[in-house]
Amino acid sequence: MGENQMMSRYDVDADILYMLIKEGEIQDTVEVSEDLFIEYDEKNNPVGIELWRARKNVFGELLKYLNTIAEPNIGQKSIHEIDLKKVIQ
Repeated sequence: MGENQMMSRYDVDADILYMLIKEGEIQDTVEVSEDLFIEYDEKNNPVGIELWRARKNVFGELLKYLNTIAEPNIGQKSIHEIDLKKVIQ
């Protein structure tokens, strides 16, 4: 992993999204909210973010946002009814 590259992985079975900010030994993990955890190194720098129930917390919110930007351009269709390739063109 490059110095300024963040990596992420998604566990479909557990529905957990993990974002590695930088390599390092984890010294502490803080529960920010029910589904959000931030990992810190020995210098108290964030090194990782773990988001539980990612389908609801990330993907669900992303779909809501896409619906708000798609509606003015396509009428009242929901994002589930829209061919995104047509929206992008």
